[in-house]
Amino acid sequence: MAVTDDVGAVGAAPALTPKQRRAAERERKRLLKYYSASQWTLIWWRFRRHRAAMIAFVILGLMALMGLFAEFVAPYGPTTRDVRYLSGAPQIPMFCDHNGCSLRPFVHGASTKRDPVTLRAISVPDPEKRVYVAFFTQGERVLILGLFPTRTHLFGLDDRQTKLHLWGTDDLGRDVFSRTLYATRTSLSIGVLGVLISFVLALIIGGTAGYFGGMTDNVIQRLTEVIRVIPVIPLYMGLAAAMPKEWSTTQVYFAMTVILGLFGWPTLARRVRSQLLSIRNEDYVVAARLAGARPARIIGQHMLPSFTSFIIVDLVISFPYMILSETALSFVGLGLRPPATSWGVLLQQAQSIRVIEQMPWLFIPAVFVVVAVLAFTVIGDGLRDAADPYSEAR
Repeated sequence: MAVTDDVGAVGAAPALTPKQRRAAERERKRLLKYYSASQWTLIWWRFRRHRAAMIAFVILGLMALMGLFAEFVAPYGPTTRDVRYLSGAPQIPMFCDHNGCSLRPFVHGASTKRDPVTLRAISVPDPEKRVYVAFFTQGERVLILGLFPTRTHLFGLDDRQTKLHLWGTDDLGRDVFSRTLYATRTSLSIGVLGVLISFVLALIIGGTAGYFGGMTDNVIQRLTEVIRVIPVIPLYMGLAAAMPKEWSTTQVYFAMTVILGLFGWPTLARRVRSQLLSIRNEDYVVAARLAGARPARIIGQHMLPSFTSFIIVDLVISFPYMILSETALSFVGLGLRPPATSWGVLLQQAQSIRVIEQMPWLFIPAVFVVVAVLAFTVIGDGLRDAADPYSEAR
């Protein structure tokens, strides 16, 4: 009997300690959560592990928020002038100067004088005058999101007669910081709307070609090739010349958005078409067709969701090209025109040799262009890595 007990004791599984049981329970819940998660949840989990993509996502989100609430964040309007600070250098808030230190940030006062050699108006700082920075100050009356009137701005100066210019001013005395925020909203919104227009067209045209094939596919592919070989610059030059001069800024903005969207769909449409051609004879597609489902339902409910993650990746990667297109066209004078503010319009005003020599701070919007394009590119890489969430377990 003792021998039997010893053998049974040797063959039995060792009892788990309370700590091991808790660890095993946590692991069981983690695996259950992973294998019962939806596809989008898995993609999000993998995307969060991509540190560079998360940093780019946060940076791009901050840029979008600053542009969306530009009326509140920017201390002045895009066309507000400070005639006493023409072509002024950036004013960096400080805590200490030759007169001592302060717990509140401040800037030195400034006055405009005439250069005795060039006779150009220049701004001269006054180190003996301190003007303190304040938050949630009262200023110009603005409409946040075009709906909510307010005079409160995120920051400003205690002295209402003196204006703060973090990134300096242009030759007309307009605040570069404020204009850059308004330009960020314009350029990003054009990119978003343009991509959405091209995205819808790509899904419709590419889906039709990939599902039906045959003559329909041949006709659509020839149309796609014609649009792809059209020279872009002459086309935009002709469209810019055709825009009526009396059009308002809003009309030019929407025309620019529609034009970029109408000529941005061929690449994505070909990718959608190739994917649909490869899966249109799958069993679930044939079953839906035999059940009497209409082509639009088969494409939208069965075929496109099978590679939605890859479509989202291509969609995100398309944003940089749309933003660069708007910036480049506005830079060469074929896109938006003043008084509209976009990154391209701001850079167009900073392309002379005199600006490079005397006002290099007018190139700050170029930093926003570079950061936005890099952020979209890195986010696209992160989404591409996360597009196959079952490739490795959590």
